[in-house]
Amino acid sequence: MATYAVGDLQGCLQALQCLLKQVAFDPTRDRLWLVGDLVNRGPQSLDTLRFLYSIRESLVCVLGNHDLHLLAAGKNIERLKKSDTLLEILGAPDSAELLEWLRQQKLMHYDEQRDVALVHAGIPPQWSLRKALKYAAEVEAALRDDNLLPPYLDGMYGNDPAKWDNDLKGVTRLRVITNYFTRMRFCTAEGKLDLKSKEGLDNAPPGYKPWFQHKERKTKGLKIIFGHWAALEGRCNEPGISALDTGCVWGGALTLMNVDTGERLSCKCDEHGLVLPPVAAPIPEPSSASAPR
Repeated sequence: MATYAVGDLQGCLQALQCLLKQVAFDPTRDRLWLVGDLVNRGPQSLDTLRFLYSIRESLVCVLGNHDLHLLAAGKNIERLKKSDTLLEILGAPDSAELLEWLRQQKLMHYDEQRDVALVHAGIPPQWSLRKALKYAAEVEAALRDDNLLPPYLDGMYGNDPAKWDNDLKGVTRLRVITNYFTRMRFCTAEGKLDLKSKEGLDNAPPGYKPWFQHKERKTKGLKIIFGHWAALEGRCNEPGISALDTGCVWGGALTLMNVDTGERLSCKCDEHGLVLPPVAAPIPEPSSASAPR
């Protein structure tokens, strides 16, 4: 039995199947952890969601910002943007079943035996593991509550407040929690977010750092697997922190990691999120010594 974690799929089913084939993934025996952003922007969002649903008993899944956006569009189709590739899901005959499954997924997963957390974007430096799990559970409860779901999905959009406050209440409180778990890249040591900057590590706004680089981070020592930040290209030198979004939907690659060994495999994609065909090695010209006479 093996456990694998995979980066942001974003509707790139072909790349996922390429990787699962390489490791001979067996859903009756192995487990697959998903860092979120299962759908959107890629070419096969509906097929991706259907495939994951078909092996749902073998999955651990946390939600990303694109997954939450899909749920919001399911309640209000006017939420869709021109760049979204979600309309096919919303019009599918099994749409309700797929979205119902999606809303049951976690915002954060913690494997106590391995001491590993799985999140989409990260855990802010001012939260301990206990607090992070507690706040994630608040959003998860709202997602699963028929009465709370519509106001939450309608009110989760926005960048403010930019910083956590224990006195926050209602949808505002849930919005900040959601932004930390699904949109965060740069923040201050106190957890003030910058949600506009999307570049790499060397492009932090003044006074900000990547969330995992703060010395005061209260989850030091906890292993964390995350996605969301394609500009990192899977590179993160912080001990115990594994970045898995390698931008498959942007012409990069989809990356899969063995959770226990850290071994990684990647499948390169084109600018449409489709698997690039293998490049055949050139046939060497025969040398003069070995040329037929």
